[in-house]
Amino acid sequence: MKRFILSVAAIMLLVFCQAQHRLLYESFSIGGQDTSHTEVIRVGDRLMIRSADAPPAHPIPGIARSYTYVYYDEDSVVSQLQYPDGSHYAVFTLDGAANYKKEGTEKVQGYLCDKYTITLFSNKIELWVTQDLKFRATPSINFVDLPGVLVQYRRNGNAILRLVSVMKDKHIGPLNGKQGTRVTGSELHKMEIDRKIITRPIFEEAQICFNPKLPKPTEFPYDSVIRCANGTLIVKRVKMDRLPEHYQVFAEVTEYSNGDAYDRTGSIFIIPADKAITMLQALKDSVEVLPHFTDKNGSLYHGMIRTADFDPVVEMVRFFTPFGVRHFNQYRSLGDREWANEVYYKQDISDLLPMFDGDVFIGAFIGNYDGGGHKLSLTLKAYPEGDTWEFDDTKTSYVEPLFNTCNVMEMAGQNYSRFFRTDSLTVTFTVPDNVEHLELRYITTGHGGWDTGDEFVPKENTILIDGKRHYSFTPWREDCGTYRTSNPASGNFWNGMSSSDYSRSGWCPGTATQPVHVNLTGLKPGQHTMTVAIPQGEPEGGSFSAWNVSGVLIGQYRK
Repeated sequence: MKRFILSVAAIMLLVFCQAQHRLLYESFSIGGQDTSHTEVIRVGDRLMIRSADAPPAHPIPGIARSYTYVYYDEDSVVSQLQYPDGSHYAVFTLDGAANYKKEGTEKVQGYLCDKYTITLFSNKIELWVTQDLKFRATPSINFVDLPGVLVQYRRNGNAILRLVSVMKDKHIGPLNGKQGTRVTGSELHKMEIDRKIITRPIFEEAQICFNPKLPKPTEFPYDSVIRCANGTLIVKRVKMDRLPEHYQVFAEVTEYSNGDAYDRTGSIFIIPADKAITMLQALKDSVEVLPHFTDKNGSLYHGMIRTADFDPVVEMVRFFTPFGVRHFNQYRSLGDREWANEVYYKQDISDLLPMFDGDVFIGAFIGNYDGGGHKLSLTLKAYPEGDTWEFDDTKTSYVEPLFNTCNVMEMAGQNYSRFFRTDSLTVTFTVPDNVEHLELRYITTGHGGWDTGDEFVPKENTILIDGKRHYSFTPWREDCGTYRTSNPASGNFWNGMSSSDYSRSGWCPGTATQPVHVNLTGLKPGQHTMTVAIPQGEPEGGSFSAWNVSGVLIGQYRK
């Protein structure tokens, strides 16, 4: 026992006899406003690297206290993350010396330094290193092999990291980063990233198919997948917490065929429920409870434009299923390429952030008449752009639904939007006094699947404000052949083309359609009208063209 105590005492004495230092670095960009600080603690041949900035008073969920240990005596680096529920660490072997180019000697921060340069990932790196201090130290594990203390770092002539101070400190204890649960380097990196991301699964391989025997829903309980519109539309009611404005929100969708061979229109959307009339009532009863307008041919169009008592569904993602991915893979060969197993869509929906607060009804639609239909998964992910969980009421987003002609209740009687041949779509809206940076988030796709249908003929979309042309463009996708491996059931033609290869009006089988942002910053507060005009083509036999357009006003409240 006495021998053990003496051994421990000898180790502690050795540690405290070793030279101990605290080095402080600052990082900034030339012309930038922010400066961050890093502390390097040295005990003999070991370093501990950590942030020297004060943590936020109200941090976002998933933030760890991060430490990096450099063990020169063991040729290793230890990365450690400390969470409230425990610590995790990974051990890495020090790489060999990098291929630095020495470029002379300079005086920097009061130290005589050797200057080195190196190119990393197409970035020019300049390093100033001193041996005056008679030990090695660095605030970055990318440069642990430098022959002294890193005094200054410069990347691409702009980003600067430099040594501010060096102090001796005899009261530093042993540097031991190997505490907690050991994991691999990739596991630690994934943990650090994933814990910061707020992930909300909504649908998991939910079936969207046609079932005319399916009863209409009577209620929408929380966290239950409710099948509506003869099975072609699913809804889940969820409780969501308000997010700080710095979060970026994405929708991740995966889809594969469960029996349907065709390319189909799909939509991920939010059902507004804060007005007297909502789409939820129509799902329980009939589309006829929704406000409607009548075109010049006498056809009725329910639930497509906002009124004082109704908001149309707010589209997050417009997507298109490919021809039969997964279910039909075994029926045809693609030669030297493999068919995809599913399709994946990921879209930024941060413009709609205010709608993810409180009681939220999220829907998914795939128009089809197949008993097997499709399988769909949806996950919402929120990525932080800052480390504080604080709300800035001077930067609150504004969202106002205007119209949506994508007939998500198609199989429950909602009409196809084929009125553009004889009519335009007009909606009245009011710009509040305290809203700025106003835009229209506009999604448009043309349909009519024969050679002269609007699906395959470019058509200009024109947006008029108060009767005057404001913006026009022609939605057209010419990259559809890129997605051939997702379309095993696509029809093949004598000339080597496949149906999925052909260019289309704003979409391709197996892709999502990107919103167009129309600048409306010149609009004065008050009431206005917006009109969408499209020269829709004539029907042919039993076939007709239609245009699915959705529009949401977005902006920021001015405080």
